[in-house]
Amino acid sequence: MSRLAWVSLVVVLAAVGIGVYWNYDGFDPESLRGATVVITGCSTGIGEEMAYQYARIGAKILITARRENRLKEVVAKAKSLGAQEAHYVAGDMGKAEDCERTIQTAKEKLGRLDYLVLNHLGSSLKSLEQKFIEDKSWDEDPDVDYFVDFLNINLVSYVRLASLALPLLKENSGHIVVVSSIFGKIPGSGLIFYSCAKFGLDGFFSSLRVELMKAQQDVSVTLAVLGFIATPKIIENLPTLPGGEEALKGAAPVEGTAQAIIRGGATRAREIYYPPSVWPITKVISLLPQLNEYYTDVELAT
Repeated sequence: MSRLAWVSLVVVLAAVGIGVYWNYDGFDPESLRGATVVITGCSTGIGEEMAYQYARIGAKILITARRENRLKEVVAKAKSLGAQEAHYVAGDMGKAEDCERTIQTAKEKLGRLDYLVLNHLGSSLKSLEQKFIEDKSWDEDPDVDYFVDFLNINLVSYVRLASLALPLLKENSGHIVVVSSIFGKIPGSGLIFYSCAKFGLDGFFSSLRVELMKAQQDVSVTLAVLGFIATPKIIENLPTLPGGEEALKGAAPVEGTAQAIIRGGATRAREIYYPPSVWPITKVISLLPQLNEYYTDVELAT
């Protein structure tokens, strides 16, 4: 049997295994009723959908984003869907004072903290979508200012928020849920700034998990490794690119993504992969990294 056939067989078997696990993870929505949850990046997309799904279960939520008008709309809808409480903090997570204000507000409004869901994404210098559309390799555009700004918002602020929240989480055997990407497991051509931030999240929070376990602190850390998701911004921008309409057909739904993240946090999963096909891809590439390098070479050559 050829190497490609073996790899294909491994991928199929792994996908089946994940499907079986997914249906028997022991998730009980009632465990989230009355739980206190902070979710960052909630003005749209996956964060907004998570707010609504937590609300339907009857959780108490505090959401953050930069756009106050959108936060007011999300909070109003969350209350109508059944949230026991819903609050917001309008702020830029790239600013230390806004991170501090978010956790302090959670303490004051919710009284305790069960879940910290870190989901925000972006840059204060240039939109992420614009960067992707430009599609320049690092040697073409070594934009160090953007790189530093991106890491501050997408890595440093995650660390800062988790560190500020840890005392509250320790009191209640809480959960940290970190939204990451397949590009935090395998390198991506043209995505150095993005991949670096996501690899950094894996490194920090996986190490934090080990430290908490060694210290016998009952705080779980779940890393959500996401693939191609049909967020509103992807739906808006992808069709403008060559082949974008066709590529969009393979994107996973936001609703299923939000549910997977919530389930993973509630069951204290070490990692979750969504869509499920992301898991075998990352494992095969980790065993055979030359496959990713070959794909990159072919992509650049066509």
